[in-house]
Formats: sequence, C-alpha cells, structure tokens
Amino acid sequence: MSHGRIGVVLAVIGVTLGGVLGMVQREGGVAQPSPASVTPETIETTSIEVHVGGWVVSPGVVAIPEGSIVADAIAAAGGLRPGASGDSVNLAAPVMPGQQIIVPGPGDSGGAPTDVAGTGAGGRVAINRATASELETLPGVGPVLAARIVAHREQNGPFTEVEDLLQVSGIGESKLAAIRDLIVVP
Repeated sequence: MSHGRIGVVLAVIGVTLGGVLGMVQREGGVAQPSPASVTPETIETTSIEVHVGGWVVSPGVVAIPEGSIVADAIAAAGGLRPGASGDSVNLAAPVMPGQQIIVPGPGDSGGAPTDVAGTGAGGRVAINRATASELETLPGVGPVLAARIVAHREQNGPFTEVEDLLQVSGIGESKLAAIRDLIVVP
C-alpha cells in the first residue's frame, strides 16, 4: 500500500474515531467533524497535509481528506486540550494543503502572559524553568524524558533555543515537532 493511501486510510480512521468517540470540545459548546469527512466517498479522495499546533492533544502535521474543514484537522490532531480557546478558531473554515492551524490556549488571545514558575507567555511550558512534573504535561513527555530534560539543563546550562532539545536523549525531530508550539525558551 502506498504512503498516500496509508495516509488517507489513517486520516479516515482518525476522523471516524473522532466522530465515534466524541465531538471536538471547545468553549461554549461542541463542534463535530463535518459529515462529508466520514462518508464512504472520503476513501476515494486524496489526502492533504496540514500543520495543527497550539492547544491540541497531538500537535504536528496531520493528513486529512481533501475538502476537510478546520474541525476535521483538529480532530485528526487528537482534539482540543483543556483550556484551548476553540472560539478563536473558525472550525467551519475549509482547509488548504500546507495550511497551518494554531489553536490558542489560555492567555494566547490577548490575555496577559502567565508567569508561573514553569510557564511562559501564553501558558506555554518554559523549558528552562519547568519542573519535571510541569514538563510531563507536554504530549509524549513522561517521567523519564522529563528527568532527562532537567538533567541536561542542569549539566549544560539553559537551553538557548527550542532546537537545543534535540541534544536530549529521546527527543528527535518528530517529538520536537509535537511539542514545539507548547514550549518557550525564555
């Protein structure tokens, strides 16, 4: 099976599961994946790739059927995280190939930046100040990886840019892409 077909099948499964397991949560109500995205005709369409970042469960590049809307892309990225500002994003807008969709979180839509110990502007995790527990709130970062990040920071000094995380054992390009929009280097 070609990579394109695998992507389409995975996107259809993801969007279908999103519809079956629940609706995309957002403040003030719920949004469902578009009905067109879960029809049998979707299997015949080509997929497009978009970047979904910010306050979603699994930020990164997702493959969705051509003709999808923003709600479908968010569903393919695992849905909204608690505290996401879903009303700041037009969930019904059509999605174009290569588009970037950023879902704001607390403080991202004009609020004052947060200044809790391990958080930075917009509630993002400040990797130079965060505790291991705070780092574990990032998708795909468990206790072992959080401890490695803290140990690397203590042994080598503060991170100067987000890409410095690639020096930590267990963080590769895909892991960094998944957390890039959720962290800051103050």
